[in-house]
Amino acid sequence: MCCNMLSTSMTRVFALLAAVVPCAVSAAEKVSFNDDIRPILSNHCFTCHGPDSTTREANLRLDQRDSAIGKAESGLRAIVPGDVAASELIRRVSAAADDDERMPPVDGAKPLTPQQIAMLKSWIEQGAEYQPHWA
Repeated sequence: MCCNMLSTSMTRVFALLAAVVPCAVSAAEKVSFNDDIRPILSNHCFTCHGPDSTTREANLRLDQRDSAIGKAESGLRAIVPGDVAASELIRRVSAAADDDERMPPVDGAKPLTPQQIAMLKSWIEQGAEYQPHWA
């Protein structure tokens, strides 16, 4: 009886560890600009903040690191590597739907999902490294 209870308890502990450990590992994985971040920015941001100068808004390019981390006329930075709280991009994509500064604008592209915002935050926390496009 005693051994059977111990065996059952150990099985439960191992099952719990098996469920928890992969979550901890995936949270610490390196976020890739090309694989994880570029698709988010391309689908939600590049129309107004990408390479096309005829549609660019606020003189901000999120496809180029120097522009994205540089100080805007407002004195703010869209991306502050290593500092999510100081990154204006996160504030804007996380803003309420009725906030005039929400990005993308409510009448524009689809808002980012909570998972996409979390991915951006992880990338910024990890230093917001850009990688050249594969092409």
